[in-house]
Amino acid sequence: MYRTLSAIGLALALSACATPPPARTAVDYAPLLSAPTRPADDRTDDAARKPDQVLSFIGLNGGETVLELEAGAGYYTELLAGAVGPSGKVYMQNPPEFDTPKIASRLENGRLPNVQKVMSHFDDLSAIPSGSVDKVTWILGPHELYYTPKGSSGLGDPAKSYADIARVLKPGGQFIAIDHAAAAGAPTTTGGTIHRIDPAVVMASAKAAGLTFVEKSDILANPADDHTKMVFDPSIRRHTDRFILRFRKPA
Repeated sequence: MYRTLSAIGLALALSACATPPPARTAVDYAPLLSAPTRPADDRTDDAARKPDQVLSFIGLNGGETVLELEAGAGYYTELLAGAVGPSGKVYMQNPPEFDTPKIASRLENGRLPNVQKVMSHFDDLSAIPSGSVDKVTWILGPHELYYTPKGSSGLGDPAKSYADIARVLKPGGQFIAIDHAAAAGAPTTTGGTIHRIDPAVVMASAKAAGLTFVEKSDILANPADDHTKMVFDPSIRRHTDRFILRFRKPA
């Protein structure tokens, strides 16, 4: 009898292990970009931002939880929320120093019900449970760790910020970093002066936090950018050389 029950228990356990996880829905981004509810101001930025290609690289699935670091006014928040769908969730994070009426307008009247606003410095993501996020995106923002706005003591300690990114990710979760490239070997101070960062700084910081580099993309690359100009310089604005890096938290 004992052996029979044990055999039955083992069979049930093996059967449970063999059951695949619930399938997630792949995303078609074209309807999100052409949605009539999408703000007109967002559409004007599409040519420079290439959101269809960026979102395809990020690789979102319906039902995922995404932490969007430094979401700004929500250009990508709008698209991320639509991509993960009603069963997914987006944390729209910004430092308190970056809060603007445009953020409130983006979220007013519950128009993005699966989005939760988070106001915190980058090294304090305590509002987000550990191991709860499928993907963390940081679009045009890692350099801000080396920028101190007027009246602020800083936006977060770099090492602690990357450690918190690793903490909130699920095992196997991904971190996608996009930023304006500084010259190779440039000091981190470029983050506060010309708002650029050497990709090697992001690579080293993510690695120190325990994340594994997976791949890079040249979707937003611009070889004509000499990496010396302020990103808001009219001659280069919206056409900077931008790098995209993907990291994964080990399972």
